[in-house]
Amino acid sequence: MLRSALVEAGLEELTDVALLLASELCTNAVMHAGTELEFALRVDDVGLTVTVTDRGPVGLELAGAPGLPVRGGSSGGHGLKVVAALASAWGTRYDSTGHHEVWFILHSPNHRAAAATDVADAAPAGPARRLPAPAPAGWPGPKACRWLLHMPGPLAARFDVPSLVTELLWRLCEVIGADGAWASVDYGDGRGEQLLASHGAILASGCIPIEIRLDLIAPLRGLLRVSRRSPSAIELELAGLSALRIALAIEFDWLRGADRLQRSWMTYLAKTSELLAQSLDVNFTIALVPQIIVPRLGSWCAVHLADERGKIVSAAWGHADESALPALRSWLDGENADGRSAERPSTDGALRPRIEEALHGSRPVTFAAPVEGLTVGMVAHQRTVGTLTVGRPGDRSHSPQDVALICDVARRASLAIANAQLNATQVTISQAFQQALLPRALPVSEHIEFAAAYLPASAGTDVGGDFYDVLALPGDRWLVAVGDVCGKGAPAAAQTGRVRDMLRALVRSGCELEPAVRLLNEALGEPAGEQQFCTLAGAVVTNLGSSGLDVELVLAGHDQPIVLRADGSTEFIGEYGTVVGPLAEMKLFTTRHTLQRGEAMVIYTDGFTERRRDTEFFGRARLAELAATLAGVPAAAMAGALRTAVRDFSPDPPRDDMALLVVKAR
Repeated sequence: MLRSALVEAGLEELTDVALLLASELCTNAVMHAGTELEFALRVDDVGLTVTVTDRGPVGLELAGAPGLPVRGGSSGGHGLKVVAALASAWGTRYDSTGHHEVWFILHSPNHRAAAATDVADAAPAGPARRLPAPAPAGWPGPKACRWLLHMPGPLAARFDVPSLVTELLWRLCEVIGADGAWASVDYGDGRGEQLLASHGAILASGCIPIEIRLDLIAPLRGLLRVSRRSPSAIELELAGLSALRIALAIEFDWLRGADRLQRSWMTYLAKTSELLAQSLDVNFTIALVPQIIVPRLGSWCAVHLADERGKIVSAAWGHADESALPALRSWLDGENADGRSAERPSTDGALRPRIEEALHGSRPVTFAAPVEGLTVGMVAHQRTVGTLTVGRPGDRSHSPQDVALICDVARRASLAIANAQLNATQVTISQAFQQALLPRALPVSEHIEFAAAYLPASAGTDVGGDFYDVLALPGDRWLVAVGDVCGKGAPAAAQTGRVRDMLRALVRSGCELEPAVRLLNEALGEPAGEQQFCTLAGAVVTNLGSSGLDVELVLAGHDQPIVLRADGSTEFIGEYGTVVGPLAEMKLFTTRHTLQRGEAMVIYTDGFTERRRDTEFFGRARLAELAATLAGVPAAAMAGALRTAVRDFSPDPPRDDMALLVVKAR
């Protein structure tokens, strides 16, 4: 075929070289590719062009390099050297569809003479120079090739990617004479392949488009399509060069956008952590999760918690369209937003099996009916907390990055919820412990009114050291005690329990009040040390009948109680003694007082007098003035009024616990 074509064209003098080079290309295809091959030739005014196409796994210019193994175990690479030495021009093309071409051109004698004459006429006088190899037949000039691919920086900066690609497509069509061209990209975000840019006729009549896969990094995929009738090998190669240039533009813009997106997601996750860390309230933390998710990562969101039996319980919901919440509740749990059973049994609780699957699994579970989305198990501290279910965004499915972010938010939310649950448990235990240090109820007497007020400095896990106690004794008598143990937490609570119980036991056994306090000091001094002490106001109150109440008072480092007389006057009673605990020797003083009918004694801790507003204290004097206004008021109302006034004295939360006990003669 080759020999006949050259004879017919009058190029018999090219026959020997053409046969040698064509044989080398076919031999390379057989030895290195091992696939079927196609042989094509074209004879024109330029000369002879031969192309051999195979479907080998690698390019022949790589497989045929010297020293590389070939089929049959021999070495090769010399054939292409022969082609490079004898051909006027040669080259290779390899695309991702598996087609590999190797071609060469032998210029006719007339073409070589004309090219040499043109170069000699244009060359300056001087020493002889080696002439550059002529461009392959059909290639445009250097300026046209540069114009096809090169976009100056200032010009490119004014274009967005679709405009830039449109410009490159227009240039390609101008250079190769195509009717039109278009580029499409799949960004891997769940939206599928999208048209990025186009120029000219998308598909001219009678044209089969050339398809060139864009060389893009994952997850990007793209295609360049060119509408061209009977494209030549040169035109195909030019289209391939344009595809590389277009791929670079798309990839650079995507990487830049991905970097911006990554920064925004990092900021989003940081703010998520900050929001979730703001509170240890379980309900608030759970309700916050849908607000974080919707609409950034999905059009709706639901949080389910695992109960003690491992069953899921609905905890929070969120939807970009609030009117869709009843339907969402129905899909999730078979309930409307008001908690009643849904009226659509065909979809009631349709997502619950998928949610339960995620609860006991380690991977996200996706679903597509009755709505599309995914659910993720929430695990913290090696304990299953619950599940996070997120519906798809409004305009697309969840991308892999969306899934990774949802899993990340689920991990952060599970830790926040687990910590809030743990804190709630500890608060419950602490508050129960605090209540155990106080009397369940004060005694009721025919002759005496008892009332108390207690305001802890913390409603959390800290247990205060302030306490009050009333114990009925034989002979129509009562032990009354108010104390303040130094410190907070478990050590202070333990010391408080020891002080109260030991004082009770000593006085109940018949010990007088002052000796009982001294024995208490001996018992607590050695293990407590100097860093833990207790102030104590103890009194034994005896009913004197019509004469009122007799009060035997001992103050161990405690503030003086206030006595409110029937006429509204007040006075501080008692004499200061040594605090309980740090010293082996104590100085204590027992004082006796009488409360007439209608008179009251108010015993309090320093939290009342040291309540601060800026730099101003509430103080003993203000407390006494306030008590004077409560003459004739029942004991319970008096205690409540004093607590309210001190609490409202400052807008700041209390810095110290407050305990107060009112003893009033009826």
